[in-house]
Amino acid sequence: MKDKPAENKSREEQMVERLRKHPEMMERFEAILGLTESGDGPIRKADDVEDQLVEEVRRLGNMTMQEWAKKAEERAAQEFIQAHPKSRCSKKKP
Repeated sequence: MKDKPAENKSREEQMVERLRKHPEMMERFEAILGLTESGDGPIRKADDVEDQLVEEVRRLGNMTMQEWAKKAEERAAQEFIQAHPKSRCSKKKP
């Protein structure tokens, strides 16, 4: 079953909005799309394109994990504060 054009536009708009919140991810996706569309330049070996693609996917994965970890840490801190409202957050003095 195919999506309706209006649904596709809405999905596209949502995706663009989400990517605007993560400009680094947008760069990675643009680089991957650039590899797909690089047929106009000099002819390259498939192995070279594959190596570039693998590197871009690694960067995207690394970035995704960092963002996820940051949000998970924030969420855990909020849950701890809610569970223990009388606790204080302070750094250990040297």
